Amino acid sequence: MESAGPLAADLGVRPVACGISVPGVVRRADGHVHEAPNLRWSDVALGTRLTRALDMPVVVGNDAELGALAENLRGRATGASDVVFVSADIGVGGGVIAQSASLRGGAGYLGEIGHMAVHPGGRPCYCGSTGCWETEVGEAAFCRALGLPETSSRGRVVAALRALRADDEGARRRLGDLAEWLTLGLVNVVNLFGPELVVLGDLFTELPTPVLDDVDRAVRARSLVSRALGGVRVRTSALGTDVKLLGAAEAAFEDVLDTV
Repeated sequence: MESAGPLAADLGVRPVACGISVPGVVRRADGHVHEAPNLRWSDVALGTRLTRALDMPVVVGNDAELGALAENLRGRATGASDVVFVSADIGVGGGVIAQSASLRGGAGYLGEIGHMAVHPGGRPCYCGSTGCWETEVGEAAFCRALGLPETSSRGRVVAALRALRADDEGARRRLGDLAEWLTLGLVNVVNLFGPELVVLGDLFTELPTPVLDDVDRAVRARSLVSRALGGVRVRTSALGTDVKLLGAAEAAFEDVLDTV
């Protein structure tokens, strides 16, 4: 926050709003973070605090919801009216665009699909439950599949995934279990929300093409709703690592335009 003023001065601009992306359960009305398990946050009045500190309107949103917004406005899902964005970071989050608008649920609490229970008796999750989807397809799961320590850096994980690009069958063999869990979760997501497109972000964008193609085909075949819709497409993000920051900026910009 201390850098905001000097940075604006260097750029010769006057900030009028701020957008913040948080990997957790966020109330969009006031930016209250009910819980962000992977950050160990609980009941943090982030929006109120930052609005006061920065002396400007601050929009705080769930990171995957903001990712969905960015993809729908500027990325792979441009022109699609019903989209689910699924991102894999330390955890797994989801954002839903329904009839060209963000679906937010009661008080804005929607999209925690990473905490969908998929594996009874599975691994414990930060959220306090067990067998959550993100325990099978989140960053730690990627590390296990690649034979890396679960504390490995993101760069090391990405490098290991890229090394598999030259070996299609090796990639399928090494990542087969993770791909099956990814497929299982996506089948549930597609059956629940009925999107025309699923966009995968963050670590999922580094999956080798043959593995992604296998997941795409499996979701089309195994999802009842996908078959009814004629085949829901599963694609990777076109916006890279900045997708959630772009979404946060878009959310802040929307509120500014509403006051013009």
